[in-house]
Amino acid sequence: MLIYKILRADEWAALRAQGETAGAPIDVADGYVHFSTADQARGTAAKHFAGEEGLVLLALEADTLGEALKWEVSRGDALFPHLYAPLRLSDVQWHKPLPLGADGHVFPAEMH
Repeated sequence: MLIYKILRADEWAALRAQGETAGAPIDVADGYVHFSTADQARGTAAKHFAGEEGLVLLALEADTLGEALKWEVSRGDALFPHLYAPLRLSDVQWHKPLPLGADGHVFPAEMH
């Protein structure tokens, strides 16, 4: 199953340059990298990235992340994937721009 991470342009550039990252400032503060399922990603974008341009959506295969990936209760009592390890560029299956449209961010067709 694919899980998703939204990064700002500078965070994506840092991941590409360094090969891995502890994530965005909220990830570093919380001690794990926050991910969302396909169903959760739109809510995450609306809550944490409203109005932000220049975002990138990353897709990773949950099964390849091993025991460092934990499913924990978060927003709305739903289980969210949290990675207790660095996010590695080599684990990214694909990445796409997450443009801002009139009604929020426009997600890739394969997520609909």
